[in-house]
Amino acid sequence: MKKAIIAILLWVTSVQLSHAQAKLPNSTSTTVTKEEQELLDLSKAKWQWMANKSTDTLNGFFKENCVFVHMGGSWGKTQELNTIKNGFICYKKAAVYGASVNIFGNTAILLNDIDLLAVVGGNEVTHAFMVTEVYLKEDGKWKMGSLTFSTLLRPVKMNNNSQQH
Repeated sequence: MKKAIIAILLWVTSVQLSHAQAKLPNSTSTTVTKEEQELLDLSKAKWQWMANKSTDTLNGFFKENCVFVHMGGSWGKTQELNTIKNGFICYKKAAVYGASVNIFGNTAILLNDIDLLAVVGGNEVTHAFMVTEVYLKEDGKWKMGSLTFSTLLRPVKMNNNSQQH
């Protein structure tokens, strides 16, 4: 079941990448709806909650069956929260260079071109990622259904002039 969910998410991501690139940095489209802005702000807050190790806030934000796909594998909500709380992965800063939002009813997909500064297993690393976030709206609130990191093959751009979250 878990493999099927991951396969579906990767398929959705690949389909959305071609559509969503029109909204990435070099786009001429600047129209952002109120709901899209709400999701972009929520995504930004999520990076800060992770950096602050705010596991109580994240616990309410992540759906119970939330899936996290990292470079080293995938796991569920409890393992992600424990990993953040115990500091095995410490998200320090995410420099976001482009973001797009696609909303399909009660489902939203965000694609973020980021450089992530993190401490992993005691080592500080900075890496370029395309991060796919899937949100589901329940009772009028957006909750995270999955978070997937896909490696980008480009030099890390993180500097003092980047937008940091």
